[in-house]
Amino acid sequence: MKLNEYVTLGHSGLRVSPLCLGAMTFGTEWGFGSDEATVRPIFERYLELGGNFVDTADGYTNGKSEELVGKFIQETNSRDRIVLATKFTFNGQPGNPNAGGNGRKNIYRAIEGSLRRLQTDYIDLYWMHVWDTITPMEEVLSTLDNLVKAGKVRHIGFSDVPAWYAARAQTLAEFQGLERVAALQLEYSLIERNIEREHVPASQELGMAICPWSPLAGGLLSGKYSREAHTGPSRGRIDTQRASGNTLFDRSSERNFKIVDELVNVAKAIGRPVAEVALNWVATQPGVTSTIIGVTKLPQLESDLASLDFTIPEELRARLTEVSEPELVHPYSFFRPLIQDRVSGGVKNRAWTRSNS
Repeated sequence: MKLNEYVTLGHSGLRVSPLCLGAMTFGTEWGFGSDEATVRPIFERYLELGGNFVDTADGYTNGKSEELVGKFIQETNSRDRIVLATKFTFNGQPGNPNAGGNGRKNIYRAIEGSLRRLQTDYIDLYWMHVWDTITPMEEVLSTLDNLVKAGKVRHIGFSDVPAWYAARAQTLAEFQGLERVAALQLEYSLIERNIEREHVPASQELGMAICPWSPLAGGLLSGKYSREAHTGPSRGRIDTQRASGNTLFDRSSERNFKIVDELVNVAKAIGRPVAEVALNWVATQPGVTSTIIGVTKLPQLESDLASLDFTIPEELRARLTEVSEPELVHPYSFFRPLIQDRVSGGVKNRAWTRSNS
């Protein structure tokens, strides 16, 4: 698999690379990431090798990320070639309740700011960054549909939403003739596999691509961290995030280090860097279309792209899958073969698939 072996984004005609260049590390305003001189060659090298999918957000590095992406696109004259994705939701004016969330007023405010910073008149994929728990789904869908009709947006997607929300939105869009959701952007890695319960089946059933973020679990699966080193000196992004007090980024559990141990063993067995194996596992999982990578240095980009160059042997892949298996909770325990055998009365059935037609 190569960057220029493009795949359609869900049930759309938009073609994207199997690895998407994430721009959250474009800029140093958050205490991690890289400056303009460092990320420019990363952007250019990604394009040089056939990459065409670039993902940012209006809030990344306080807007600097969008500014740099827009500048690089102009410098390389690559707007028609690039599938440009950005996001809205997070508040851009603290104290102003309508400068954040997924209401119509904020969406219009947010997209005008993004278009200005990105130096473009349209967005290829406009993500709702996170469910705000308040705005009626009908308001979100109609607003995004209007942006598509106005030519400011080509396709829409949801990031970090419940599976039921995505499923209901897609159903309403189909029923009402509104723009359908092309993709879901969700956290997915050997450490975080909970989307396999609902999101992956829903996306496959309803024609939504999955674009995983944090495939290296914030760096924990990069090969740089271990139990022994965990209490050592500052290690950049992973410590900056943990120090923020947000438990979302604290991944220092015994379960997670067991996964790291097995990942290291598998990487040694096939002679590949640990990070490449972790990224390969995510990029080749069922339902995954394009995996978002975030790098701060050019060598990291080269290594991430090399993760497409090999196949993990089935027996070793099974070891990774087993050690990272999510806890079996209700009602998913009822979907195991033991229970389903009782449902079918012991008769072996096969579900209809396209290959059977």
